[in-house]
Amino acid sequence: MKKWLLTVAVAASFGAQADEGMWQPYQLPALADELKAKGLEIDAKSISKLTEFPMNAVISLGGCTASFVSPKGLAVTNHHCAYGSIQYNSTPEKNLLKDGFLAKSYGEELQATPGSRIYVTEAVINVTDKVKKGLESKVGNDFYQGIEHKEKSLVAECEAEDGYRCQVYSFHGGLEYYLVKQLEIRDVRLVYNPAASVGKYGGDIDNWMWPRHTGDFSFYRGYVSKQGKPADFSKDNVPYEPKSFLKVSAKGVSDGDFVMVAGYPGRTNRYRTANEVENQFEWAYPEGKMLRERFIEIIKETAPEGSDERIKYESLIAGLANYAKNFTSMIEFYGKSTMLDDRKGRESELANWISKDSKRQQQYGKTLAELDKLIAEGQEHQARDIILGYIRYTTMVPTARKLYRLANEKQLDDMAREPGYQERDMIRFKSSMERIDRRYAASVDKAVLFDLLKRYAVLPGSERISALDKVFGIGKNLDEKKLSKTLDKMYAKTTLGDMDTRLAWLDKSVADFKASNDPFIKFAVAMYDTDMKEEKKDKELAGKLMKVRPQYMDAIIAYNTELGKPVYADANSSLRVSVGHVKGYSPQDGLQAVPFTRLEGILAKDTGANPFDAPSKQLELIKQKQYGDFYVKSLDSVPVNFLSTLDTTGGNSGSPTLNGRAELVGLLFDGVYESIIGDWGYDPETNRSIQIDSRYMLWVMKYLDNADNLLAEMEIVH
Repeated sequence: MKKWLLTVAVAASFGAQADEGMWQPYQLPALADELKAKGLEIDAKSISKLTEFPMNAVISLGGCTASFVSPKGLAVTNHHCAYGSIQYNSTPEKNLLKDGFLAKSYGEELQATPGSRIYVTEAVINVTDKVKKGLESKVGNDFYQGIEHKEKSLVAECEAEDGYRCQVYSFHGGLEYYLVKQLEIRDVRLVYNPAASVGKYGGDIDNWMWPRHTGDFSFYRGYVSKQGKPADFSKDNVPYEPKSFLKVSAKGVSDGDFVMVAGYPGRTNRYRTANEVENQFEWAYPEGKMLRERFIEIIKETAPEGSDERIKYESLIAGLANYAKNFTSMIEFYGKSTMLDDRKGRESELANWISKDSKRQQQYGKTLAELDKLIAEGQEHQARDIILGYIRYTTMVPTARKLYRLANEKQLDDMAREPGYQERDMIRFKSSMERIDRRYAASVDKAVLFDLLKRYAVLPGSERISALDKVFGIGKNLDEKKLSKTLDKMYAKTTLGDMDTRLAWLDKSVADFKASNDPFIKFAVAMYDTDMKEEKKDKELAGKLMKVRPQYMDAIIAYNTELGKPVYADANSSLRVSVGHVKGYSPQDGLQAVPFTRLEGILAKDTGANPFDAPSKQLELIKQKQYGDFYVKSLDSVPVNFLSTLDTTGGNSGSPTLNGRAELVGLLFDGVYESIIGDWGYDPETNRSIQIDSRYMLWVMKYLDNADNLLAEMEIVH
């Protein structure tokens, strides 16, 4: 019934809602006529079939999207999505981040960051009834644990076939559940990345900005065993042969052309309540922005530019800066918008609609009040929670905690363990411990932890945690010198900075941990009971929300259906499709942004200093008007980046932007500053995604980096 209701709502509203919506593939056949009218040339049904072209060419990297572009497992994604692997393989003497990298043969390709994966989605199955059955009378923690057990059982059954990774995703706050089955390619190698002065041209200054001139692309390759099965890294492995791959267009797109994007958008919040909106924009975003900006300052103050320590943290700096700028935009546009009043008005209208029908009153009458009460409960300790949460950006504290948690979880049957600590998670867990070496410097870690603990120490006494205070020697009044000396001793004495030592702890018992004198292990042991108590409280609240939020979403869907408004689930990192057009926009009164930038814009911006320091060879090619095969008469140049109305968010990075024939015409890598707030609502006038044009990517490959071997294995459409 719910699926039918959603399909009807989608079909009724799609045409009138501009290009809003991140659609689940199963919804697309109901939109066939509208999609065709917009410019889709292939059968809409094919986009809903995940084992067929083009959807089986679209892959997840677990945080970013990519796509196969050759029959030999060559996959293209964003430069910033491959950043960690580029960084991992860089040293001060051989800095691939700065200079770029191109493997001319399979043998020259470099192992990506440990734990890197390529996920090929093969099935999405509605398991709502299986997940919820028998749990109707459960509440709180019992309901949470019941759902978790059902999900783990479904995942275990799905992963009985070797080489697959499965996950149950919740849609509409728990109204629906889908089991996603993905082939997990474990041997991922870095094939090619342009120099940072191309791939990150404009850097943080241009991030979220237009016009852009960024060559944000890189290539990976997936490898499997000689039998064609997923396998760990081995010299004997062979390139994966996907069932299909995308052709790359050298024709590209023009203003007004239809485009679509398939990818794995992370999180949107378009159905959150007014109370959640107010707290997020007026408290959480300002606090998060401040902390992220302070972390960047600490890293730069502690690790000199060009040093090995700085190289280790470049990827983290980029991530922190990206979201600090994101939060800045969120706060700015919220202040100028009517979002809060709009949400309050929407809830008032919903409540009014519910009150006008006795059946609706019986079904939803208490839902809004119950939801608001639970939301307020979750915000009670947020000043403390955000500080303790940001400790995840340090290394030693979370590493010790995870290792000790693993020792405790291994005492349980596998199905009784916490997700993340089951046998299915051990390869990933080990990889996370291995890659610490290229992302950790004690000096930086200590400086960041010191700053966080100073913030924690001035919280009201009621918010303090006695076990934590005891470990770090934090009294009623903070003694900064004493705390600094305590941290100095802890970092000097710990051996968790050594990879072999860390890996050895994977097999240690709880008794071994309790007997250890390592200061961070002792911290993890001292905090464990408190951590478990807090986790149980969190699950109790989550279980209550998992009962109420679906009722709220059920009411919204029914109400929106009557109004003919679009009904699509908030993004949750599962595969989605968005459709739109190439189109400029007006960022402010009197300004009109055209949809394409050109090579000449690179010349105009270039200062010779980072981040506007294009390679001298590139500047010379542009001055000589060496446009080659990718010249566009209407632009009198080669297009670099373009704008579209595609509805996207974080996680879509690296997504293939396709034309109506499902040929790759670009890679999505960013959005304009005005569209950042799109996580909370879509505005057809200002929501714009930014893509690198396929013609610029091919131009860089052919004329700048001489990547002829890769061009030869790709199918390029002229």
